Amino acid sequence: MRYDLDDLRLFLHVVTEGSITAGARRMHLSLPSASARVRSLEHHAGVDLLVRGRRGVRPTPAGATLARHAREVLAQTARLESAVASYSRAPTAPLTLLCGGSAMHRLVPRALASFLLAHPDVDVTLRECRTPRTVRLLADGEADLGVVVDDEARDCGLRLEPLGDDSLVVIGQADGVLAGRTSVTYSEVAEHPLVGLDANSSLHRWIEKHLGPHAPAVRHRTSVVGLGALVELAAAGVGLAVVPRRAVDPDRGLDVCELREPWARRAHLLAWGVKGTDHRPEAVEALADHLRRAAGAEPDSRVRPDSRVRPYSRVRPDSPVPSNSPAQQGT
Repeated sequence: MRYDLDDLRLFLHVVTEGSITAGARRMHLSLPSASARVRSLEHHAGVDLLVRGRRGVRPTPAGATLARHAREVLAQTARLESAVASYSRAPTAPLTLLCGGSAMHRLVPRALASFLLAHPDVDVTLRECRTPRTVRLLADGEADLGVVVDDEARDCGLRLEPLGDDSLVVIGQADGVLAGRTSVTYSEVAEHPLVGLDANSSLHRWIEKHLGPHAPAVRHRTSVVGLGALVELAAAGVGLAVVPRRAVDPDRGLDVCELREPWARRAHLLAWGVKGTDHRPEAVEALADHLRRAAGAEPDSRVRPDSRVRPYSRVRPDSPVPSNSPAQQGT
């Protein structure tokens, strides 16, 4: 037999409410009309679907089976309608979000998950870029938002706002060589075997840039691509690692020390791109809000008082980039 979807919806409401009257009310039907629909279902099924009593109705075994399958059919129908309807909407260009490797660990995935679920009509292109390149792309109007490191983005002429702490710490196996220490210098760290990220990573380049030509000799046991793998190796005792504080799970059994270097204290900023008036400011603002909330949920997410964070530029997104900014100089 062929089932009418509205009849199935009515039957589910009746079973859920335990009353034909209440089910009719939820479907905006009169009681006689609803009763006739239920009787028609029973007639076509050739079996009683409801046990009627003074205090309402309850499903028979056949009725319970029909209700279970009706839920599956209606859920599949809703997914079908949504999938087909997506082709009737005018396609829109995805938003472009840029960030470095540190932000790519937990912060951005958490923000993207909540944003994409809340905005099914908006797509996002995510690209991993170091801060100087991110600033250039934002200034050229080729991206909507970026998560950048404060010292490399300051005075770039873009609209910026503090997002969270991204200071670096040293981690090692619990009760290992860092036991009892609260802070160490990089020279002390270099006395022990290390594990690190590969040479193309933004964190590796940040450390190399600030150490300069007189960096202490370091023995790297191995290098890996992601922060998750790096933390695993350090926790296993393979070597010490320099990582962003946000990469360390507070509940993980690790020794964690402050890195006593000025360049280890840094913060993430949210940077806004220079986009044309035809873009979707509401969607960009919504994505920015999800990034703020994701950053706020991170342990130690607030910018620390000693992180040398100075006032940020509040230039409007459509303002010209100053000629002496990194975005124009190509640094």
